[in-house]
Amino acid sequence: MKKLAIGVDIGGINTAFGLVDENGDLYAESVISTKKYPYVDDYPAYVEDLCDSMKALSQSVSFDYELMGIGIGAPNANYHKGTIETPANLWRFKETDADRTPERRIFHLAEDIARRFDGTKVLVTNDANAATIGEMIYGNAKGMKDFIMITLGTGLGSGFVSNGEMIYGHDGFAGEFGHVIVERNGRECGCGRRGCLETYVSATGIKRTAFELMAKMNAPSKLRDIAFSDLDASMISAAAEQGDAIAKEAFRFTGEMLGRALADVVTVTSPEAIFLFGGLSKAGKLIFEPTQWYMEENMLFVFKNKVKLLPSGIQGKNAAILGASALIWQDTK
Repeated sequence: MKKLAIGVDIGGINTAFGLVDENGDLYAESVISTKKYPYVDDYPAYVEDLCDSMKALSQSVSFDYELMGIGIGAPNANYHKGTIETPANLWRFKETDADRTPERRIFHLAEDIARRFDGTKVLVTNDANAATIGEMIYGNAKGMKDFIMITLGTGLGSGFVSNGEMIYGHDGFAGEFGHVIVERNGRECGCGRRGCLETYVSATGIKRTAFELMAKMNAPSKLRDIAFSDLDASMISAAAEQGDAIAKEAFRFTGEMLGRALADVVTVTSPEAIFLFGGLSKAGKLIFEPTQWYMEENMLFVFKNKVKLLPSGIQGKNAAILGASALIWQDTK
C-alpha cells in the first residue's frame, strides 16, 4: 500500500497543505485562510477548520494509502514540544483582552491535531527548518551531512544540519541566524533589537536599502517614482536586470552583508554547502555573485574555497508543503 504524509505550511495569510509521498510527489493540495482566525480565542476554531479540511483532502484521492503522519512548518514552532510559542503574526491578543499572560499564546498544535486524527504522528518545526529538511530529503542536499539553509523572504530564516541531524538546541529554537547583529545600533528590527541581519538581508531589508541609497545617490532610477508602500523586492530585481544603478548597488550591498555574515557562521559549523531559498534568492546572480565574493573575501583561510553556495533544489509553489511533509519521512528513516 502506498504511504503518504500530509505537509502543512502555516503562514500569516493562508495555511496550505497537501498529500506527499516519500519521493516528493504531491497527490492533492488545498488551502484555508489563517487570517480569518486572528486572535487567541480564534485558535480552537482554526484547528477545527484545518483538521476538517485535511480530512476532506485525505478522502479526495481515489486510491487506498497509509497516512504516515502530519508534518507542519510554522513560525515560532518548537520541535521538541510540538508547540507554536508567541508567534508575531498569529493568534494575537485583542486590545480588550484582560488576560494577557504569555502562556495564553503557547499553542499545543501537535497535540491538538493528533487528538483529532486518532493519535496520528504530528510533528512541527519552524518554517525555515521545514525547508531545510525538505532540501535534505527532496532537494540538492541529498547525501550531505553538513549544510546550512538560508530562507530569504519577508525576513531571513535559517536551518543548520550537522552530521545529518537538524540542530534544534536544548529549547528547540536554535538557528535564528536572521537575528545575529551585523551592525551595532543599526536598523530597528521587529524583534526589538537593532542591526539584525534580516533588517538588511530580506525582501524588506533590500527595500529599506534601496530607499537609503536613493537619499544618498544622485543616479537616476525608475525606483524613485515608486512609493515605499508599493515597492517590493521583485521590482528592485527587475530594475537591476535593466542596469539601474541604485538597484544594482542595493543587491551588491545586500550580498555584502550576507556574505560577511556567512563567512562568520562557516567558522562555527564548517558546512559543505550553503543553500539560498525563497523570493530574494530568485534574483540569481544579482544576489549570488556578491554574496559569494564577500563570503570568500571575509572567510578564515582554512575554509576558503571549500564551501559551495547553491540555489535550493525545492524552489516552487509547493516547496513549503514538501518541506513540512519531509519532517515525517525524516522521522521514519
